[in-house]
Amino acid sequence: MEDPLSVGPAAPPSPVGVVSHLLSTILPLSDGVAIAWRWSDALLGSIGDAWREVRSRAVAPVLRVAIVVCLAMSAMLLVEVVSMAVVSLAVKILRRWPESRYRWEPINAGADPESGNLDFPMVLVQIPMYNERKVYKLSIGAACALFWPSDRIVIQVLDDSTDPTIKVSLLPVAFNQYKPIKSEFNRFSFQGMVEIECKLWANKGINIYYEVRDNRKGYKAGALKLGMEHDYAKECEFVAIFDSDFQPEPDFLMKTIPFLVHNPRIALVQARWQFGKYVIHFWLSLKQFVHFSIEGNCHPCLVLKKLLTWHFMDDFAVNFSDCLMTRIQKLTLDYHFKVEQEAGSSTFAFFGFNGTAGVWRTSAINEAGGWKDRTTVEDMDLAVRATLRGWKLLYVGDVKVKSELPSTFKAYRYQQHRWSCGAAYLFRKMAIEILKAKEVSLWKKFHLTYSFFFVRKIVTHLVTFFLYCVVIPTSVLVPEATIPAWGVVYIPTTITILNAIRNPSSLHLIPFWILFENVMAMHRMKATIIGLLEAGTFDEWIVTDKLGESLKDKTRIPLLEKASTTLSDRLNLPELGFAAFLFLCACYNLAYGQNYYYGYIYVQAVAFLVVGCGYVGTFIANP
Repeated sequence: MEDPLSVGPAAPPSPVGVVSHLLSTILPLSDGVAIAWRWSDALLGSIGDAWREVRSRAVAPVLRVAIVVCLAMSAMLLVEVVSMAVVSLAVKILRRWPESRYRWEPINAGADPESGNLDFPMVLVQIPMYNERKVYKLSIGAACALFWPSDRIVIQVLDDSTDPTIKVSLLPVAFNQYKPIKSEFNRFSFQGMVEIECKLWANKGINIYYEVRDNRKGYKAGALKLGMEHDYAKECEFVAIFDSDFQPEPDFLMKTIPFLVHNPRIALVQARWQFGKYVIHFWLSLKQFVHFSIEGNCHPCLVLKKLLTWHFMDDFAVNFSDCLMTRIQKLTLDYHFKVEQEAGSSTFAFFGFNGTAGVWRTSAINEAGGWKDRTTVEDMDLAVRATLRGWKLLYVGDVKVKSELPSTFKAYRYQQHRWSCGAAYLFRKMAIEILKAKEVSLWKKFHLTYSFFFVRKIVTHLVTFFLYCVVIPTSVLVPEATIPAWGVVYIPTTITILNAIRNPSSLHLIPFWILFENVMAMHRMKATIIGLLEAGTFDEWIVTDKLGESLKDKTRIPLLEKASTTLSDRLNLPELGFAAFLFLCACYNLAYGQNYYYGYIYVQAVAFLVVGCGYVGTFIANP
């Protein structure tokens, strides 16, 4: 009679069972130890049978439902991405630039000599900031250098800083740095760094105001709202907004204001963010080379040497090349501006205001109800409310404003939480209001509720995390539930290609972009759910850290060198836990799976591990 303890499981043995079998055949075991091994095999077999039963009756049905839901969301996202790509491509091919859709003429003050500068409307430039000691000079200096009649522009610096090193500066520093207004400091013991900078520009004839308040109620929205309540601000017809790390070109107002002047129903002109890249002036460099060769009457050998050592003229700005994370951010945001903003502006005259690098019509802000601090995306809130009142929004991609990307993972994570959570919460607050609006068409209501909010702000974050980081890895453990190839391969490949073709210079970053975006999807998904449920940190506002020129002034920490932060600060436990889960799924799929998902899962697990160990972004050594 056969010993029942020797009967193994019908399915492939577990890894522990395989090890025990090998040990029992290799090592000389006593009878007692052999019996113990058989008992362990039998126990593992029973556990395996129980797991297969639970898996087929409970886990597999739930996973099948999850697969269907994720595939439906993937199809929705695919349709949205393809439609935006088609619109963006049509704009480019048909050359439907803003100047061809709206009237644009330069403001000509010389047409009527008696009017002087009155042809130029009054413009308010607002610069909100909070503890921006590393970048405040850049934004203030750029705003003060804007081409506009000095009597028709007002610079307003809204300083909510609480850092004592920013709010006060010792007098000896002020004396040495600002000698032209030294006599004015004799009446003060301390002055803030930002205030001193404003006084310096005021001493040069710039119409600049330094405004502070005794609390931070409403955060950025509260500061902007209070800033517009001043008498001099009420006289301004338009208001340009720049965050503290943004540096507009001097002709920014000359390019944007005419759209507002000649098109009375445009409420906002949004410019594109620029994060810095090498711009090779090939033809200008070639012209200079030819001039050097011909006019210089040089020997042919010298001309050849010059050709081999010639450096093309180039410009470089800001920090997109600081690290891989900033390069990935640039790829994502370039797609956002080139495709999402362009498509929304061209079809429905609506898109989400980016909060900076834009010019608003003051009357449109007032008609929409002004700035509100009910969400952490006050810019998107204002854009939606203005649209519901019949105003049009215009995106002008040819006008670019230099800005800084978050170069530390902590700063980027907080920024993405604020954006994702705020958008989801705004959708919760305004969905009914959008459907009840009377001044917009039914088609535009559909675009706002379904395309803009539901698909782009909700579905995108949920499907990216659940499908590619949860459902696909879990499916290797549950062979009863399968995912069709079009959901695993074709849809994500199409979306990736549509992203890549608008950033041909960054094709080599696409694999890293995919992996990092999947990691960040975990945080965006969490923030989205928090916003929808109005739970936890739905109204948390953490200002994104800016490093300014500190990256050039301080020592970079090499990859293998111990960082200046503590271990608890560097480690990201959620990412490490998820990396362990993915490694388990990949190993199981490699051993027993009937597909090749383990290749993707292993790589994605490494991405979670790298982020979890803190080896992403830029580290700055303490001085």
